[in-house]
Parts: sequence; structure tokens; C-alpha cells
Amino acid sequence: MLQVLKVRLYPNTQQQQALSQSFGNCRWLWNYCLNLMNQTYIDTGKGLSGYEVKKQIPQLKKEYEWLKLTYSQCLQQVCLNLGTAFNNFFERRNKYPRFKSKHGKQSIQYPQNVKRIEDCLRLPMIGDVKAVFHREIEGKIKTVTISKNKSDQYFAAILFEDGKEQPKSNIEVKAIGIDLGINHFAITSDGNKFDNPRWLAKHEQNLKVKQQKLSRKEKAHRLRRGLLGVKTEQEASNNRNKARKVVAKVHNKIRLCRSDFHHKLSRRIVNENQIIVVENLAVSNMVKNPKISKAISQVGWGQFCTMLKYKAEGEGKVYQEVDRFFPSSKTCNVCLNQVDSLPLEIRFWDCSSCGTKHIDRDINAAKNIRDEGLRIISSGTGDKAYRQTVRLRAGGRKKSTIPLVSG
Repeated sequence: MLQVLKVRLYPNTQQQQALSQSFGNCRWLWNYCLNLMNQTYIDTGKGLSGYEVKKQIPQLKKEYEWLKLTYSQCLQQVCLNLGTAFNNFFERRNKYPRFKSKHGKQSIQYPQNVKRIEDCLRLPMIGDVKAVFHREIEGKIKTVTISKNKSDQYFAAILFEDGKEQPKSNIEVKAIGIDLGINHFAITSDGNKFDNPRWLAKHEQNLKVKQQKLSRKEKAHRLRRGLLGVKTEQEASNNRNKARKVVAKVHNKIRLCRSDFHHKLSRRIVNENQIIVVENLAVSNMVKNPKISKAISQVGWGQFCTMLKYKAEGEGKVYQEVDRFFPSSKTCNVCLNQVDSLPLEIRFWDCSSCGTKHIDRDINAAKNIRDEGLRIISSGTGDKAYRQTVRLRAGGRKKSTIPLVSG
């Protein structure tokens, strides 16, 4: 079974320069190949695969001598990754590949020939880089991805094969449904509620001060046009870069706090349950609402569900998603009666069919999510949850109508 271990790297000054050179070369090759693919399609109507652009690396090394300073397999992997990015786009798993910038996160990938030497990671053409291993690598190293974030921190994501088989799923024990929200981060079908820590709100004032200082720093291009004071371009660039790193560290702090919360909560849920059922939320569509986009972006539902999924599958437990159109809040979990409308301001309601008093709509939704997930698993077909009949839009434009199917 494949496992990933992410460790912190502490390269010395010479190794940082070598890594910076490799980051730049791989980024340049990605942009060059992407531009070549785009231009080829415009001229001929046909695209190029990752293997076809990889064949041009030897000729590019003759034209650009500095490409030889980077490990050859890292350059080859760039072309293969670009081909994979296009495949993901054509199969609608991701957006169209974009050009890379030197101002964002930087990364290179070593497909082989990386070894652990005591407390160091031996990288081809870089040397032994000091690393902090918090866990043993039990198996053969497959690929290693070296990355640097905006705070100038270096990491290595080590993919290795541990030689163990995937555990078999057990669906005969405890199941739990999870309703994700904003006021409460998660509400479970057994009645537990986990508050939303709102990490961005806690650091917002500190972030505001740091960003104000960054916005006041002089930009080098304005100096070239004679719009600012007597500082040199180098001084202006250095001062602005220092302020940018301070802002990046605050963002990194928020990211780590959110990730820590997600890791601990997902581990607790996976340890206590054998079947985990959640909603398949369309986060990219939900953030288009300007009133709640900031709250949704900072809560991190997608990252949390990803952690739940790989942790559950790694222990032979079941992770199941319920369709986003499933009316979990408007359905009575006792008799499956469905109400026509249930605005968000209504937090409790009585079922007109069986008389059940739902004192908390979120817990009722979590129970319905759990039951629908169990129905999907027991059916053995992986069918999506049922949807309501879609009505006409304003203006007469009609959506496809999907019949109501009982669970």
C-alpha cells in the first residue's frame, strides 16, 4: 500500500541556491512546454503529449546551458506532469493548465534515486539535506517532491510502498453521518457538535496590520519611473520582500492551525466509527455567494473530507459521500416525510406525518445523511442520493426533470 510522509528540510546556503536553480529551471520548462502545446494546437489543430515534448529536452539543453544544472529526471517529470494535467482537464477533473510564477509555491519532483541517510535526505545533484523525520519510512521510496512555500520553508513529500495490503472494509459495525456547517463545523448523527474555530477571524487583526505595512512599501517599478523617493531599486525590492514574508508567515500560521484541527477531528471520527458518510458539497459554487464566501473559504470542508477519506481507507473503513441535492434537512429521519420548504432561519420543526419533533435540524440532517449512505452501500450499485423534481427557472428556461425515487 502506498503511503506518504511529509518532512521538514533544512538546506544550507549552497543547497538553497541549488534548489532555487532547479525550481527556476523546472518552472521555465513547464511554461515553455505549455506555450509550445498551445501554439501547436493553434497552428495545426492537434495537441502534443507529455512524451512528445519530453523528447525536446536534449535539444533545449544545447540551446540553454543552464538547464544542465538540474537533475535530468526532474526535467523529464515536468513534461510528464504537464501531460497528466492536460488529461485531467480533458476528463473534467481539473481546470486548464496554467503558467507558473516564481512568486508562488515552488516544487520539483524526483521520480527515483533519493535515499535516506540517517537524519538527511540524499538528493541527486543537491547532496545530503538535513531533514526531521517524525516517522520511519517502512518500505521502498518511490518518488520525492521537494517544495518551498512563501515563508521560505522547505519540505519533502516522500511517497513509498510499505508492502502491506489494503485492509478489507468492515460495514457491520458503527456508522456515522456528518453534516458540515459554518456556525458549527461538524454535526454528527449521534448528537455531537464541533464548533468552528474560525482561525482567520482570530488572526485577522494581526494580518491586517502586516498587510498595511506591506502595502506601504515602495515598489521598484515605480522608482524606475521616478514616482517615489531616493531609495535604490534594490533597497525598495528588499524591503518589500521582507514585508511580504511577514504576511506569508501569518497566512502559514492560519493554515497550520486549520490543518491541525482537521487532522485531530478526522482522526477521532475515524477511530470511533467504521462507516463515515458526508455530503458531497459544491464548495466552488458556494463561494460565489459574496455574503458567505469568506466564511466558507476559511472553514476548509474540502481538506477535512480528504483527510477523512484517506484515513478511513487506510484502515479498511468505509467513506461514503451523499449527493449534494439530497434534501437531508427537509426530510424526517423517522418516516421519510419531506416538507416543501424549510428556510435556514427555522432551526426546529414538527413532522406533519408522524408528529416527530425535530428540535435540531442539523442533527436530523446528519441522521438522514447516515441513513442515505447506508442505503447506497447496501444497494451495491453506488447510486447517488435522490433529488427533488427540478422546477422551471425564472424566464421559462427549463432544467432537466429528475423523478423522485423513494429510499
